[in-house]
Formats: sequence, structure tokens, C-alpha cells
Amino acid sequence: MSLRTAFDTPDRKRAHTRALFATIADRYDLITAVLSYGQDARWKRTLIDLARVQRGERALDLACGTGDIAFAAAANGARVVGLDITHRMLQLAARKSATAALVAGDMTSLPFGPRTFDLVTTGYGLRNVPDLNTAIDEIARVLRPGGRLLSLDFNRPRPALVRAAYLSYLTVVGAALGWLLHRDPDTYRYIPASIRRYPGAAGVAALLSSRGFTNVRVIPLLCGLMTLHLAERPR
Repeated sequence: MSLRTAFDTPDRKRAHTRALFATIADRYDLITAVLSYGQDARWKRTLIDLARVQRGERALDLACGTGDIAFAAAANGARVVGLDITHRMLQLAARKSATAALVAGDMTSLPFGPRTFDLVTTGYGLRNVPDLNTAIDEIARVLRPGGRLLSLDFNRPRPALVRAAYLSYLTVVGAALGWLLHRDPDTYRYIPASIRRYPGAAGVAALLSSRGFTNVRVIPLLCGLMTLHLAERPR
């Protein structure tokens, strides 16, 4: 599917991301490290520290990829489920550890009952969902009252010059990596394309508040080019 039409409808975006992440799964950890300047592991440790994981809590890691956040939460004593739309990602995660249950599923239609989890985490997940409002509503549904949401993702910088330079950099680097690794420059040009259509840190924070979350916080990373969001379900 062409990147030019990947964002035309929610169904097209869902199909595109499913195919894309199946393609890049075996190189996902490498690419994440490269595009984060080697900071991805540190950011995920920060997310886990801020999550205040308690032993015995039930945690759900969405768009779990190869399992870094899910396994870190499990190491802190949580009972963890990792969910991803891409079967190959789950296969790679299962090779790393058996400390989390791994489930194939869609963030806009979670296969869990209401108020199931104390904690929901996601790394680079909200930007990739085909319908952000629906995904946030689903997260709210499966969180118990007082439950926490933490999300790590790229930001869309507000200053126009910074945004243009950042997206241009990601486009050039993404095209080079896509050609080098997959002979397709559009493979990683998806990242800046998705950022252009993402509401950014402030927009996501406002959306979380409008969907009923409280104590919404935004923590900038990498001079604001990346962001951690923290939010809670009302008790």
C-alpha cells in the first residue's frame, strides 16, 4: 500500500501499519535505537519509574512490539499482558522472555473487560492507531478507577521552523534507512508522515482530558522532540 494513501481512512491506516510493522519487525529494535540516538532504553526506564508499578498489579502494554516495556513492568512485580497488532512482533517478544502474556489485538477494540487493569502503558502506540479517540476510550474502559496511563511517543513540535527541520531530518534519515534495509525509502518515511497528522503533546494531553482522564502531565524528552504522557482515570 502506498504511503500517499495510507492515512486516507482509518481502515487504510490500520492495514498499512499492520503490513509495515510485519516488514520491519526483525529490525525494529535496531531502528528504534538509531532514531532515538540510543536513548530509547533510557526513556522506557523513565516510563517504568514514573509508572510506580506495584507488585501484583495488572498491567497492559499496548503496541508492545518486542516487549521492552511489558517485561520491565513484569520485572517490577506486575502481572502483564502485552498486546500488538503484528504477530511477528509477538513472536520476537516471546523469544526474549516469558514473563508477560502476549496477545494479538487492535488498540481500538481491546479484547478485555471493563476495569481490568491498574496500569496501561504504550511506547509509540497512540500515534499509530487508526482512530486516536477510539483508542483512548478503549484505554479508559479497561482501566480501573484510579488506574494510570503512560505513553511514550514522538512529539510534533509547535514552532514551525523546529517542526520543519525535525520532520525533514526524519524524512531524509528514514528514506536512507528504508532503502538500505528494505530497498523501499517509504518504509521509515512513515514516521514523519504520521507525526504530521498527530496532534502533538499538547493536543494529546487535551484529548486525554476531554475523554475523562485527570492529572494529565506532559514530560518533554530530547528537548521536546519526544514526550511522555501520564494520566489517571478518576476514582
